[in-house]
Amino acid sequence: MKIIQKPLSTDHYPTKATITGYLKDPDQHANQTDLPALVFVPGGSYTHIPEQQAESIALAFVAQGFQCFILRYSFAGEKEPLLPAPIIEVGLSLKLIRDNTSDWHINPDKITVMGLSVGGHVVSLYNDYWNTEWLTKTVQADPKLLKPNSIILGYPVIDFRLGFPAPGTNFDNWTTEPGKYAAQDHVNKSNAPTFSWVTNDDPLVPVENTLAYSNALAKNNIPQELHIFNHGPHGLALADHRTAWKTDADQPHAAHWFKLAIEWLQSI
Repeated sequence: MKIIQKPLSTDHYPTKATITGYLKDPDQHANQTDLPALVFVPGGSYTHIPEQQAESIALAFVAQGFQCFILRYSFAGEKEPLLPAPIIEVGLSLKLIRDNTSDWHINPDKITVMGLSVGGHVVSLYNDYWNTEWLTKTVQADPKLLKPNSIILGYPVIDFRLGFPAPGTNFDNWTTEPGKYAAQDHVNKSNAPTFSWVTNDDPLVPVENTLAYSNALAKNNIPQELHIFNHGPHGLALADHRTAWKTDADQPHAAHWFKLAIEWLQSI
C-alpha cells in the first residue's frame, strides 16, 4: 500500500483542502483490475478532523478492497462564511480521482462518498448539489466527473435547525442561510443510492436529522437503506476498539453498520 497526499487548490478555486489516499495495487491472483473507491469526509464540528480515527476508518475500507481517500476540507475561519466550501472540495476530490483512475487502479463507476457527523452534512449536501450549475462551474468539471455512485451517512448533521448546533448557537461563520444548507430540502431525482445509520439516543445530533433526510429520499424514490441502532454516543466511528474514544463508544451491536454497509455496496 502507498499513501499519497494531493492538494485540491486550483487557480480558479484556491483552498487549503487536501486529500490523502491509501492505495493498493490490485491482486492479480484474485483477478482484480480496478478497485472501488471511497472518499471519506470526517466530522469535527467544522473546526478539525480526528486524524487518527479517520485513518482507522480508511484502513478498514482498504482491508475490504477499496482505494480510500480522506478529505481534509476547509474549516471555519479558513473560508468566510465556511459553506459551501467543503461541498465544493468534495467535487474537486471526485474530479481529481476520476482524472487519475488508471494510475490509481480505480473503477470510475464505483466511487462512494461517505460522511460522518458534520462530514455527513457535507456529503448529504453534495448528494443534493453535485450536478448543479453553480457547483460544476466552480469545480470546472463535467457533471459526469462529479457524480457519486453511492453515499454513506453516519450520524449526520442534516439541518442546523434540527438540534445541532444547540439552539441559540451563532453559526454565522458557517452560513447566514441555514435553509440553503438544510439537506433534506434539496433532495432530488439525481441523488445517489444512500446508506444511513445512526443511534436512537445520539445526545449531540438528534436522530431527527437522519430521519428527515431518509424521508426526503423516500419521497424522491431514491434507493436507500437505513439502520437506527438503539444505543450509542455520538461519534461512534467503527464502534469498536479501533476507534472507541471512551468506554461507551465500543458498541458491538452498532458496529454491525460497517459490515452492513459493505454488503449494501456489493448489492447495488
